[in-house]
Amino acid sequence: MMSSHQVTAAAPSAWDGGASPYAANSKKFGMWLFIISDALTFSALLFAYTYSRVSNPDWPKPFEFNPSIIFSSVMTFCLLSSSLTMVMAVHAMNHGKRKAAGNWILATMAGGAAFVVLHATEWMRLINTEHVTAASNPWSVPLFGGTFFAITGLHMTHVIIGVIYLGIIGQGVFRGKFKAEDVEVSGLYWHFVDLVWMFVFPLVYLMSAHVS
Repeated sequence: MMSSHQVTAAAPSAWDGGASPYAANSKKFGMWLFIISDALTFSALLFAYTYSRVSNPDWPKPFEFNPSIIFSSVMTFCLLSSSLTMVMAVHAMNHGKRKAAGNWILATMAGGAAFVVLHATEWMRLINTEHVTAASNPWSVPLFGGTFFAITGLHMTHVIIGVIYLGIIGQGVFRGKFKAEDVEVSGLYWHFVDLVWMFVFPLVYLMSAHVS
């Protein structure tokens, strides 16, 4: 048998249970996992779009300064402004100001809704005026419509989901249901959606702008 003086006591653990070992709550950790996986999806789509554009010398440039670039610039302003209001919502919630946090969340939702309305208007213009669809377009470059609607449609879907998500969080904040960490987690999602647009806007719109 092993003598008692040969037994070495285990070193005490810095984490003894009852809290997250990674100093992050499960909601925030889960949101970061979602953001990473979703970022890979958008990266693959944007890479495929860029490769298709660079490898095709006949790639169309249908976006006139007026109205396409103006519309997309206003859309960008809406999202950037909504990121600022989301920061204010998180700040207010961290200081216990629920009413102010709820109002900032409503302002963020308004920015997201304005983005969706403007984007849908731009889609309708391309479909009805330029006759661009996912399967065909006047320039006989089938990949243009498919990649354009896939990327912008996926992003717009994320914005719509984000507006609904913020609506649920905002309602809970006004009722005293959610904590500051819940607002912060929803803010992570919203900032991710805004960041993705910062890549979509130049790669899809500016690089395909028609310069007369």
